[in-house]
Amino acid sequence: MPRDYSRSAELFEQAKKIIPGGVNSPVRAFQAVGANPLFITHGEGPLIYDADGNEYIDYVCSWGPLLMGHRHPQVLAALKRCLEETGTSFGAPTELETELAGMIVAAVPSVDMVRLVNSGTEATMSALRLARGYTHRSKIVKFAGCYHGHADFLLIKAGSGALTLGVPTSPGVTAGSAADTIIANYNDLDSLREIFRQEGENIAAVIVEPVAGNMGVVLPAAGFLAGLRQLTEEYESLLIFDEVMTGFRVAYGGAQELYGVTPDLTCFGKIIGGGLPVGAYGGRQQIMEQVAPAGPVYQAGTLSGNPLAVTAGIATLKLLQQPGVYQRLEERSAKLAGWLWEAAGEAGVEVQLNRAGSMSCVFFAPQPVVDYSSACSADPARYAAFFKAMLEQGIYLAPSQFEAAFVSLAHGEQEIERTAEAARFAFRFIKSI
Repeated sequence: MPRDYSRSAELFEQAKKIIPGGVNSPVRAFQAVGANPLFITHGEGPLIYDADGNEYIDYVCSWGPLLMGHRHPQVLAALKRCLEETGTSFGAPTELETELAGMIVAAVPSVDMVRLVNSGTEATMSALRLARGYTHRSKIVKFAGCYHGHADFLLIKAGSGALTLGVPTSPGVTAGSAADTIIANYNDLDSLREIFRQEGENIAAVIVEPVAGNMGVVLPAAGFLAGLRQLTEEYESLLIFDEVMTGFRVAYGGAQELYGVTPDLTCFGKIIGGGLPVGAYGGRQQIMEQVAPAGPVYQAGTLSGNPLAVTAGIATLKLLQQPGVYQRLEERSAKLAGWLWEAAGEAGVEVQLNRAGSMSCVFFAPQPVVDYSSACSADPARYAAFFKAMLEQGIYLAPSQFEAAFVSLAHGEQEIERTAEAARFAFRFIKSI
């Protein structure tokens, strides 16, 4: 019997009257999979529940931060103490801020100092402003398919040719905002070398998701990140790792620990807030001391480092420091990926499965997905059918072909097996249509 989604549909109609598109972030609208969004009432461990009472195994995990699952007892207890003993916000320094900052510095060797902000978008836009202020250069390079938040100069698509000025992606982004953003091809060092050959002395920074997580999951090719480090050093530009998604997820020290490449600046988010709104950027002391009030590069935020977000982050990072955490995550993620490959093969459905630690993506694509162009060869319609078939069986995946799935420590053997069994049915269904 099909699941009932009528209450979610009713709530969506109400929301559309007073919220643009009925949602507060576009991907939540389920437009990419041709469905109406679910309205979630609560979560527990690896599970979430919608307004119609349906239960789901959750692989969105609030888009990555819930490495411990929903409502972990130690995170909830820390937040309860904070509410009862501390408060929510002061707009003034607290010892908690320094504690979380110290944990980040201790975890990530490239970071000597860190500034807390409220979101990943704030972190990336602030890091890029800092890079421009530090180098006294204007241009930045980003990669097609990598998303770094919705600042104007980052909502840019590529033009044609190896060296192109960006073209605004969204109405409201001016040509002037786009003019200093250059688009390169992810995993293509030759395109970047040509850009630096022509514009190297004007480039303040290269920003990259070391594991791209916003065109699905795309891993860096062998030597790609090291090549970025070499080129930026050669031209005295800064290398910025956007680890909003990968930081503390693919390894405790992030992707830079996993791949052994050291950036100048790193952007964080997601996990360092334990599910509450937070972001951060950090790097070498001589660069970070250019940030106001220590230096002339201005950045501010009333709620930055607020006690609630910082408390949730501290509790989460303490849990992640326990022995064997990342080994368990790797084992569970690898087991799930293996069973998904097996299920697709049994059904005769052609897929590509990319995985970095506990983040992964199934592409309905005929060839390996290594960059934005090959990601775009995936079939969104087949993914939409797969998504709906999984949803009907109680598996909640990202409502877009071009987003990541996340495994948490709360996903146990039972949840992994249920997901694999659901996938076997879903792939057979895909083959039949």
